[in-house]
Amino acid sequence: MATFCSFLKIGPHCPNLGATELSKFSVVTGYLCKSKMGGSLQKIDVGRKLLPGEIVQNATPPPPWNLDLRCFSASRVSVEQTEQSFTKTSQVDELKKLSTYLFSTEFGGQVKIFVGKKSVKYVVDIEVSSLQLSSDDSQLVLSGGLYRSDRDIKNMIIETPFIARSSSELALELEFEAKEVPCYFSFLLKAPSSASSSGSEIRSHRKSSFCVPIGFDQGYPVPLGLSFSIDGSMNFAVYSRNAESLVLCLYDDNASEKPALELDLDHVVNRTGDIWHASIEGAWTFVSYGYRCKGNRDTFHAEHVLLDPYAKIIGSSIPNHHESGLLLKHLGRLMKEPAFDWSGDVLPNIPLEKLVVYRLNVMQFTENKSSKLPAAAAGTFSGVTEKVQHLKDLGINAVLLEPIFTFDEQKGPYFPCHFFSPTNLYGPSGSVSAINSMKGMIKNLHANGIEVFMEVVFTHTAERGALQGLDDLSYYHKSSIEDSKSKNALNCNHPVVQQMILDSLRHWVTEFHIDGFFFINASCLLRGFHGEHLSRPPLVEAIAFDPVLSMAKIIADCWDPYDMMPKEICFPHWKKWAEMNTKFCTDIRNFLRGKGALSNLATRLCGSGDIFSDGRGPAFSFNFIAKNFGLPLVDLVSFSNDELASEISWNCGEEGPTSKTAVLERRLKQIRNFIFILYISQGVPVLNMGDECGQSSGGSLSYGSRKHLDWNAMTTGFGIQTTKFISFLSSLRKRRSDLLQKRSFLKEENIEWHGSNQSPPVWEDLSCKFLAMTLKADKAEEQLSSEASELKGDLFIAINGGDKAETIILPPTPEGMAWHRLVDTALPYPGFFSVDGKLVREQIMGLAAYEMKSRSCTLFEACNDGS
Repeated sequence: MATFCSFLKIGPHCPNLGATELSKFSVVTGYLCKSKMGGSLQKIDVGRKLLPGEIVQNATPPPPWNLDLRCFSASRVSVEQTEQSFTKTSQVDELKKLSTYLFSTEFGGQVKIFVGKKSVKYVVDIEVSSLQLSSDDSQLVLSGGLYRSDRDIKNMIIETPFIARSSSELALELEFEAKEVPCYFSFLLKAPSSASSSGSEIRSHRKSSFCVPIGFDQGYPVPLGLSFSIDGSMNFAVYSRNAESLVLCLYDDNASEKPALELDLDHVVNRTGDIWHASIEGAWTFVSYGYRCKGNRDTFHAEHVLLDPYAKIIGSSIPNHHESGLLLKHLGRLMKEPAFDWSGDVLPNIPLEKLVVYRLNVMQFTENKSSKLPAAAAGTFSGVTEKVQHLKDLGINAVLLEPIFTFDEQKGPYFPCHFFSPTNLYGPSGSVSAINSMKGMIKNLHANGIEVFMEVVFTHTAERGALQGLDDLSYYHKSSIEDSKSKNALNCNHPVVQQMILDSLRHWVTEFHIDGFFFINASCLLRGFHGEHLSRPPLVEAIAFDPVLSMAKIIADCWDPYDMMPKEICFPHWKKWAEMNTKFCTDIRNFLRGKGALSNLATRLCGSGDIFSDGRGPAFSFNFIAKNFGLPLVDLVSFSNDELASEISWNCGEEGPTSKTAVLERRLKQIRNFIFILYISQGVPVLNMGDECGQSSGGSLSYGSRKHLDWNAMTTGFGIQTTKFISFLSSLRKRRSDLLQKRSFLKEENIEWHGSNQSPPVWEDLSCKFLAMTLKADKAEEQLSSEASELKGDLFIAINGGDKAETIILPPTPEGMAWHRLVDTALPYPGFFSVDGKLVREQIMGLAAYEMKSRSCTLFEACNDGS
């Protein structure tokens, strides 16, 4: 129990503690007291020995016995004077939800307490046995009172004597009105002064008062969070190992600054191991809840009301939350998750190698007025649903959502406060609508063959309002607690934090049908308790082998939201984890600005064997050119000042906006080159929201500089040609999946490399800026494929990163086939790509030659002459 509960001294000289504000609960003015004589009140599980303080639920009914009842007046309370007789059998039958508590006293003997409900009143039966008293045992007196928490103390003292059944057994029954509960009944036994050398007060074996809950139950330690029993009662369970006590705060109005009721949970009755728990009947009208934790002032702040880390529904904002002690704008809602009709939903289960991913921010995707959506849908999950046709037009079959957890609104979605519920910002109105809106979006995307991935941040939290104050020594790394510039790094491999993360992932898979997760700042998942690097981190391994997550795609993204930089690390994978390929981004950017080696380019084109040849394959490489941090795609070719050195960008001859035709043409070619290489490389292409229409941040690296998507930009000349180009490349990948969507690496005999002037490539010569390759169709594999409706020819891909033109000689084709140009990024729109292709005529000794302009890419396909 907290300070007041377990160690409260109740006696005849106890001072009047006063009554603090009790919200809607009034002070007790009287109670019904009944003393007992006769047989035993109840037999408790005779075949098993109970430990002191142990709790028994639904104990077996006692045998019938006769009982005389008489009320005794206590000196400081008014009581009802009654006298009646009835059998114990009828009495027990009337009691509902009988709970039994067993204590030992500090001088030996036992105290059994039975708590139940009879009609609209609550009954507490107390039996004292085997207590050695030196004088008349009828003088044993109960001295106690009701209370809820140290902020909510009942201004009353109850004193009443026990009646002896035998020389060693005493009994007493109390009744309390329903309006006074839920609360605790805490008491001491007062014996004659000669009963012990230490005085007249008898406490429990823990040297504290006897304490039991009335009107609520001790609850259960599992599952964590809020859960509902069949009878409608609500169970609360939360982990806090180092808290000395914990207060359950219940609100009956979302707009209220102060709880309507606070219950100080007992450290004996309401704690199992390191889990605090309690159960309350569902008939109460409370609407939301939170917790206050008490303990060492360095890590616990009892005045702060904390959000349950397992809350599934988060309520509305609390006004003046800083003044009222709330660090959060939200509390857990006391309601079941809303029902949703998932009938007909089928998970697409798209193989890794066939994915084409589009990353978006839910709010920024449609909130701009240019989206032409109703105000209720703009910037919400429903808005994404309304724009599904745009995704299909691009050839997208997987949407990657930026973090949608409740987050620090000042720092952005990569600083979460919570892990089990979508933020209310993305719903039409409130938490329930956000949940149903998200589920509706996912069901709609699935129906259109599009998977839904989530970016998740489990390595750190927001600096305020997350798990701070609940148990920092368990949830956070010790260095984070001691460091004044703490990054609030979660102790991910702590067993409790690990369990929370797994529970969160399972929740999103089972309740929201999420298809996969991108783990931001994944390198920090490899940290041990003391920050040391773990070669076999328990959390990463547990996620890989969790049966509930077995069908979900899991991708490690080692970008750090604090440093705004990706980290290169050897990530343990167990042939399950894929990765965001930072080296792909770096090497392609370097080559197209004229500073990369051919060997690096070739490695990225073929699926990054230096990273994924360890039992995985190119399908585990998620490739990207631009992300939602750093420079957008159009800015990569427009800005390259000293402050942007880490971005490996090139402004194509002039910094920032320009009207020079030569610079603009060069930038347009570079954008096409980036997109082309992204889509023809082995691995999974990841496109960023806004890159299809030239969305710019003005050269700023700040995440806050990202603008809402301007849908009018889709109708500009650049937007039209770029979206059509992306759609073409998506269709090409699908049509030539035999060469462009490989789960395993291409065989050596299926690739032929070409350098400048028809010579072999000089791999490590940084002055060489031209590389071509022939991807040879596997004829044996094609004959076995059921999808092969016609003969597929080879592909010839050439990339010229230099400032001069290159003449390429295309390899000879099989008889009856000829080369067709599908892409030349140097040509004007609409001729720079073609679905049918343009025939390349043979020019030199039966061979076809083609002149490539500087800084351009080309793609040729061998087709039937009649194609």
